[in-house]
Amino acid sequence: MKDVAREAGVALGTVSKVVNGIPVGKSYQRRVEDAIEKLGYHVNRQARALRSSKSNIVEVVLPDLYNPFFSRLADCLCRELARRSRQMMLFLTKCNYALEQDYLLMSEQQMVSGIICLTYNPTLRVPRGIPTVSIDRNLGPGITCVASDNYGGGSLAAQKLMENGCTRLAFLRTGSPLPNETDKRRDGFVRACADAGIPFHCECVNDGTPYSVFEDFLRAHLHDGRPDFDGLFCATDQLAHQIHNTLSRMGLRVPEDVQIIGYDGAQLFGDQELCCSTIVQPIEEMARVCVDLVLQDAPDKIPYSIHLPVCYAWGGTTRR
Repeated sequence: MKDVAREAGVALGTVSKVVNGIPVGKSYQRRVEDAIEKLGYHVNRQARALRSSKSNIVEVVLPDLYNPFFSRLADCLCRELARRSRQMMLFLTKCNYALEQDYLLMSEQQMVSGIICLTYNPTLRVPRGIPTVSIDRNLGPGITCVASDNYGGGSLAAQKLMENGCTRLAFLRTGSPLPNETDKRRDGFVRACADAGIPFHCECVNDGTPYSVFEDFLRAHLHDGRPDFDGLFCATDQLAHQIHNTLSRMGLRVPEDVQIIGYDGAQLFGDQELCCSTIVQPIEEMARVCVDLVLQDAPDKIPYSIHLPVCYAWGGTTRR
């Protein structure tokens, strides 16, 4: 850094600010960047981590990237961290509890500056002294849970189906048996149906249950080619897409015979049309809030939970 400062004709502190992403005058910024390029200077991040007992790496733990919601979330977190001159170390667990625990304990060895995780491990131990943010599940005191307004989203889905003329509704979900924020999607749906006096049914199974359970459910509620339900709310867009395919194989038309609303706001190939009508989670804002919380300087003032607003978007599986 001294060589860079000498080459650029600036103070050592100015070089430090530039390499750490702290704003300086444009002319100073340009002179330092030109000197860095000329000298081939690279920050020794290991030495910096040893000196401060903390690196510029944030650990992100997700189940997988197969689910469009997780892949979009990972993309937004990576871009948000890069904007703050941070790096993302991504771990995918496939909900392997032992693996999740190993990754979190590894964060101490890597001297990460924070952890952002989405996990349903019932015995998870979070390392002390590392700022941690959880998505969709409360992990305990001192760890903020960031989630969308799942209750409001479930209520909104039921209301939209009823506005579109549906009179017999069902909620379908596969998920963790642990209490978590996504349970509220069902709660909001049930309350909206009950308030409107609309008959409804809930079919909820735990993660790992074969999808054939839902196929059997749909066939059991088909009589003389007519379904018992004309409106379905699925807890995820992924499940909504599967249900759509199953109904098509059964000879039912979507949305003419059955209307479907999912949850997440998943888009085909990340930037094309929605794969179904859906309750959209504000994924970019969720990523920003998670990064804000994990990098803030006052960990004693973090909120217990943050709920972000959702909205409905048409995606072809409901009537206009």
